[in-house]
Amino acid sequence: MPGAPNSPPKTAAPASPGPTDIERKVLRRLAPSRVALQLDLWKGAPARDLVDPFARAESLYETGDFRGSDSALDQLSVRFAEPRWPTLPEPFRGLRVRIPAPMPPHYDPEFTLPPEEKESRRQRREADLQLSLARASVDWAGSHQLVISDLTEPLQRAEAALLASGPSPPFWTDVDLVWSTLRSRVPAPTGPVRAAPAAPPASAAAAVASPDEP
Repeated sequence: MPGAPNSPPKTAAPASPGPTDIERKVLRRLAPSRVALQLDLWKGAPARDLVDPFARAESLYETGDFRGSDSALDQLSVRFAEPRWPTLPEPFRGLRVRIPAPMPPHYDPEFTLPPEEKESRRQRREADLQLSLARASVDWAGSHQLVISDLTEPLQRAEAALLASGPSPPFWTDVDLVWSTLRSRVPAPTGPVRAAPAAPPASAAAAVASPDEP
């Protein structure tokens, strides 16, 4: 209409940013660690030395401090490797800190490979571990009466993608979907209840309440 004020052009709302690389990396450690701390080998209550670093990792993840969460998970992976705890079954053993056996560099079968090939093999090993962890975690959830029927298809797609094109974006999308779903359904582990401090003897309490007259 003549004389009408010009209206600004309509623009689409900005898309919400997706998860960052470090956020995805932490999720792929955090979710299987949650399941690992619920395994039956802990007899219902893993030690506080294991639960506390996991709880810190969860808290930092929730606040968006993904690097801090990753550091807390590093502490948990060291704890997992300590001989005083029960040995994690496969594939959860892959969550432990890696302590390679000492050997001369040239004993490493990948020593002479170009850096690109080494990185490609590392990524494939990580993808294989993630798929194994996802399968084992879904199996555990199903055996403990958690809803997992909607995770069968993402697992199958991830397996097909890994066979077809290796650790590609479609593979990681489905694996991350499994992890985010399990993280929301698997209860957080709780450690043994700390005993309350012992009450002072009745005689001592009476002496404090009614001191002797001089």
